[in-house]
Amino acid sequence: MSAPDRTAGVSRLMTHNGPAPASLLVLSGIVSVQLGAGLAARLFADLGPAGVTGLRLWWSALIVAAAGGRPAVRAVRAVLASRAWRDLAVVLAFGIVLGVMNFSIYQSFARIPLGVAVTIEFLGPLAVAVASSRRPLDAAWVVLAGVGVLLLTAGGAGQASHAGRAGPALGLSTPVAGVAFALVAATCWAGYILLSRATGRRFGGSSGLVIAMVVAALLVTGPALAGAGRELARPSLLAVGLAIGLLSSVVPYRLELEALRRVPARIFGIWMSLEPAVAALIGLALLGETLLARQWLAIALVIIACAGAGAARRGTDA
Repeated sequence: MSAPDRTAGVSRLMTHNGPAPASLLVLSGIVSVQLGAGLAARLFADLGPAGVTGLRLWWSALIVAAAGGRPAVRAVRAVLASRAWRDLAVVLAFGIVLGVMNFSIYQSFARIPLGVAVTIEFLGPLAVAVASSRRPLDAAWVVLAGVGVLLLTAGGAGQASHAGRAGPALGLSTPVAGVAFALVAATCWAGYILLSRATGRRFGGSSGLVIAMVVAALLVTGPALAGAGRELARPSLLAVGLAIGLLSSVVPYRLELEALRRVPARIFGIWMSLEPAVAALIGLALLGETLLARQWLAIALVIIACAGAGAARRGTDA
């Protein structure tokens, strides 16, 4: 996946006193994403999760469109002129999955702790990694991750402690609804990985990402306006929304792209497995979300499962 932004801070990170280690780029990207998630959760009291999702995706779409909008417009015109409907369907599906994934994970953050939601969401990449391999050991990683998720959700996933959180949904209790939304996000993350690759093969440069981001932003506009209304126009909240868009999308995309140029995808995947732990720490530091000992153990089990599945892809990655 391409990242079109060229922010000065990121450039300094990669060029000051020589290139930064790939591991530092990945860790910085993880911290950036979860800081963005923590900031987003703090806005739920003002805008609700749907409103915050809208702000994040609107700003992200504006930023990537400003950097790569012209090639994206040319790509859409070429697709329409050639009637390449399959290519159009792929990029539209990519945008829809991106929008639903962001909407669902923010709904989950509003009901269960950040670390728990991100850990469950990681089942999506785990499923993709296991599905692409035929090693018998992969079954063990699935079982290990399953045990971790059972530990996370046994007796309820635990509700976050600060005000402004969403309640029950679709007839489900608040914790169960949070887990359900996290599972939807996990499914979308798996689809995101597959559709991102398919989009990259059909659209050059960052044009596919730009189109998908615009589609995702449009998709969540209705729920965002219904949930937050005029509050979305408050300058202070718009500024925080910009920060969330940068931290959650623009900066990590750039850092991850640079890291993937230096290390194989399997190594990148193993390092990314640290994200649930970082999410739990950010949740503790920014939101006061404490976890039980068994939940920390569960996060560790899922991290080990994801790292193990990623390491098993040695023969399939270039």
